[in-house]
Amino acid sequence: MKTLYILISTFLLGSLLSCSNEEKADAYGNFEATEIMVSSEANGKLEFFNLEEGEVLEKGAVVGLVDTLQLYLNKQQLLASKETVASKSDGVWSQVSVLNQQLETAKTEQQRIQNMFNDNAATQRQLDQTNSQVNVLEKQIENVETQNAPIVNEVKAMEAKVAQINDQITKSKITNPIAGTVLTKFAEPGEIVSFGKPLYKIANMEEMTLRVYLSELQLSNINIGQKVSVKIDSEEEMKAYEGIISWVSASAEFTPKIIQTKEERVNLVYAVKVTVKNDGSLKIGMPAEMWISE
Repeated sequence: MKTLYILISTFLLGSLLSCSNEEKADAYGNFEATEIMVSSEANGKLEFFNLEEGEVLEKGAVVGLVDTLQLYLNKQQLLASKETVASKSDGVWSQVSVLNQQLETAKTEQQRIQNMFNDNAATQRQLDQTNSQVNVLEKQIENVETQNAPIVNEVKAMEAKVAQINDQITKSKITNPIAGTVLTKFAEPGEIVSFGKPLYKIANMEEMTLRVYLSELQLSNINIGQKVSVKIDSEEEMKAYEGIISWVSASAEFTPKIIQTKEERVNLVYAVKVTVKNDGSLKIGMPAEMWISE
């Protein structure tokens, strides 16, 4: 019995010594990714919405459409009104054209009378009459041209409204902003959506970010661009990835409670981001270890 006690004690002591000699990672943290919430930019019925959670989408892919019928009808009405208003401008320019022809004739007559007057073949009265006729025609042309200004402004206002509707029609198309994986879907085809309503959440999962926290003493061992080892749990042994330090916080903060022991929570640490290529195994929120050197 005494021998058995000695053997058990020896085994437990050896286990404790081996555990105390076991190397620890330099930092611990969780994986993150830049998540984007895609929301509706239009009001109306969601005519189609072609995506599923977990689906990988390309940047610029059209994944849905909000009903644009009313916008299209308003646009057609504006275009018809614009043509009607523009026709008024055509009438004004026709008057200006007729007056310009009359002015040209009057100036020819004015020059003829001036020549005759210079040769004492015409009277001052005749010259004054031709000068007066030219002045009257010039003022008539100026007045008619001012009538066209409000018409031109009205046409420009309608063109601006048409451009606004075109922009609304464009925004009715739900275009995927980044290449990534759909994390959550919030709407279904046939639903009535409003401006700002969340439709789906997407993130680029090809490159993940591991956020860890290092003490002030550890900062001297790292640099931005430095390669480190990142490890995650697996069935048999920890799976390792190559990571690159991409960011180091400029200010210290208290250690987050979620990843450190009670004794270490009061320590000031610096946040560090490590970029890791994802082979499909890394997920948002997954815990991992960072090793500066092995």
